[in-house]
Amino acid sequence: MAPDLSEEVADARAEGRAIVALESTIVSHGMPWPRNAEVARAVEDVVRSRGAVPATCAVVDGRLRAGLDDAALERLGRGGGVVKAASRDLAAAVARGRSAGTTVSATMRIAHAAGIGIFATGGIGGVHRGDAADVSADLYELAATPVCVVCAGAKSILDIPRTLELLESLRVPVLVEGADEMPAFYARASGCAAPERVDGAAEIASILRAHAALGTGSGVLVANPIPEADALDADAIGAQIEAALGEAARRGVAGKDVTPFLLAHLNAHHAAALDANVALVRANAALAADVALEVARRPAGDAG
Repeated sequence: MAPDLSEEVADARAEGRAIVALESTIVSHGMPWPRNAEVARAVEDVVRSRGAVPATCAVVDGRLRAGLDDAALERLGRGGGVVKAASRDLAAAVARGRSAGTTVSATMRIAHAAGIGIFATGGIGGVHRGDAADVSADLYELAATPVCVVCAGAKSILDIPRTLELLESLRVPVLVEGADEMPAFYARASGCAAPERVDGAAEIASILRAHAALGTGSGVLVANPIPEADALDADAIGAQIEAALGEAARRGVAGKDVTPFLLAHLNAHHAAALDANVALVRANAALAADVALEVARRPAGDAG
């Protein structure tokens, strides 16, 4: 099913220009109104400032969309019947005419259907702490859908070592930009060694071309550490995460409701958390745009 493209995205596709997909749960379930819409537009502007075209993905009235106008963005931001959709939820949202903010997995699916190979987000889902069977669909989508996801690593609320182990089992390359250690979303370091260090968009694009030529079929994860000036103290944020996990358990929050609950708790109880989240999303959008530009300069089949 081909998504509806905004005029800006359709023109970029026709002209072979660089495009960066963006998710919409940051709008629908990640931040309060009107900060959510302001941040979404600011992230789009970051992509444009680097010379690429943003394509915010969502489901609007049962239609897959890549590129949102102001009316659609406001509708998602204000909520009111807007659901959160992972890739498994897309069919129901389409068939029932729903509007949905798309998670990493759903955005990957829409981006791939739209012919967009680079996607910027905040952090991916992964293996949850304390329950190795509770695994985000993001990891399995990375194994199945050939899209490059630029993020700040797995969210800090997750089990990062187990997440990396599963990504290895799923044959998903993990590249860490400019660092020898895997980032941990709000913090620049997680204690886990980087599977592969890369330095700059040109090197990332070269690996993406080689990966495509090998025909593996999986996506590629690029972990971009949060800018040093915006990083939070790992011990302080860790204590807040443990408190949030305890509160979620007491309230019986489970499944896909856990992540938005924890992020909302952190935003409310750690003053710098929201600003850090915005900073890392902007940084990821900038890197993704640079990578998209590098990829657009050379044919996809050229592994050199």
